[in-house]
Amino acid sequence: MNARVTRNAPRLLLLAALVVAAVVTLVLVRHLTFFADSWEFLMNRRHFTAHAILEPHNEHIVVIPVLITQLFLRVFGMTSAMPEFVLLTIFLLAAAALVFEYVRRRIGPWPGLFAAALILFLGPAFEVLLWTFEISYVGSMVFGLAMLLALEGRTRRGDLVACVALLLCFGFSSLGIAFAVAGITSILVGPRPTWRERAFVVVIPIVLYGLWWLGWGHNAETHLTLHNVLASPNYVAEEVAVGVGALTGLGTSTETFTVDQTWGRIFLVALVVGFAVLVRNRKRVDPVVWPIAVAAVFNWFLTAFNDIAGRDPDVSRYQYLSAVLILLLVAALLRGTRISKRWLIAGGVATALAIGPNLVVLHDGREYFANETIITRSDTAALEIARKTVPPEFSLAPEIAGTGALIDVQAGKYFEAIDEFGSPAYSQAELEAAQPQGRRQADILLSHALPITSATQIGVLGNAPGCTAAGGAAGAPEVQLAGEEVRIEVPAGTEATPRLRRFSDADEFPVSLGTIPAESEMVVRIPADESSRPWFLRVQSSRQVQVCG
Repeated sequence: MNARVTRNAPRLLLLAALVVAAVVTLVLVRHLTFFADSWEFLMNRRHFTAHAILEPHNEHIVVIPVLITQLFLRVFGMTSAMPEFVLLTIFLLAAAALVFEYVRRRIGPWPGLFAAALILFLGPAFEVLLWTFEISYVGSMVFGLAMLLALEGRTRRGDLVACVALLLCFGFSSLGIAFAVAGITSILVGPRPTWRERAFVVVIPIVLYGLWWLGWGHNAETHLTLHNVLASPNYVAEEVAVGVGALTGLGTSTETFTVDQTWGRIFLVALVVGFAVLVRNRKRVDPVVWPIAVAAVFNWFLTAFNDIAGRDPDVSRYQYLSAVLILLLVAALLRGTRISKRWLIAGGVATALAIGPNLVVLHDGREYFANETIITRSDTAALEIARKTVPPEFSLAPEIAGTGALIDVQAGKYFEAIDEFGSPAYSQAELEAAQPQGRRQADILLSHALPITSATQIGVLGNAPGCTAAGGAAGAPEVQLAGEEVRIEVPAGTEATPRLRRFSDADEFPVSLGTIPAESEMVVRIPADESSRPWFLRVQSSRQVQVCG
């Protein structure tokens, strides 16, 4: 019994690690909402049309992620992103399990356990772990690894599984290109007589991908330039160094969510030297190395060829893929090596030491997404409050929304979506209780969406009755506004700076109306909307002004 437990200990610990990772991930994402590229699918690809399903996203094919979005919208609606987070978590667990199996076949179950644990808690890759859109990368990784493992059996059934897996790999993203080349390599390193009968594994998926490219993919944006090609070796070296640094948990910044490449470069040099010695002693490279090596090289160089701002080697989403490929490549290079108990203990300690700081970064990454969730739900709540008057083409541009994550959201499309599938926005009660940054952003967005307008007339003072004093050296209190129009009369000898708030804290007035010259009046118009909450005005001036209406 003890021998059986000892033999199965790595698998039992893997199961425990998968459970813990699932719980940790779902707890971290429980209050998060849709982010960035996810909104492009929600706004523009809700309907079951060829254009919505087959149109590339950036340069990637995204057939399966779009179909998942459409299915989940119809089953669960749009009020919560949690169903998509659950699916992403399942894929992340599957990826870790496949990493375990790949490493186990080469150097044993304990190293497989260490590799899977590092991937499950890879904090620097927080974007992949905590952003539903990244199921495109994770899905391709899962089915790409499944294909390589199925090909190793060299059976008819395994080849059929591999063909289906590669089709699904392509369906998630163009990462399928790297795995298709790896599949070709895996077949070519096998017995030559089997090449022709196994070719269908890669030919069918490649032909279908080629048809998609001819029909839709060739219209995708590309950033392939001579400069990127020439600079690609340096880019790839940095990308690999960052991946190594992320795996070791060293040099990780909790402020910028990037990995200091210094540690990664040191470990990378050590790995290269070590494996050069290993290969020299063995006289040849094990054929099992070539498929994963080809996948890694193609992925890294294709990424380098499309380098633009925001796609630096150290961005979070690239670190996940690099880390997985590095682990698999190391395992393939060490295939057949007998690892002593002493080295296994050292590996376990190193894994634990790496996971600790990576969990800190994962938590900090979650805080980033939590803040984005507050802004997103506040912005969309404000948009719904302004529904009576906001034009359909009104867009949540970064300078209005306070985030670049909502650039795909336009008022008309958003209202169509929430009418059909429900709203992910704060209710008005939730908005009133939201964090200060969310309430402040709601006021700013409302001022543009309603919109609030103002017109200044020089030298015109109405001197209307029933006005309220504001401003002045003593700092008159804020004025609660009523109605849709208010006049601010500024006497001689001063100029005034009026500001508005609605949901913001009492000491914060984020909506500026500009400056009113002396002996002038400003007429401010605030359209009626879906909220009964009043606006408040504060005026900064050296002398008192009159607020009328």
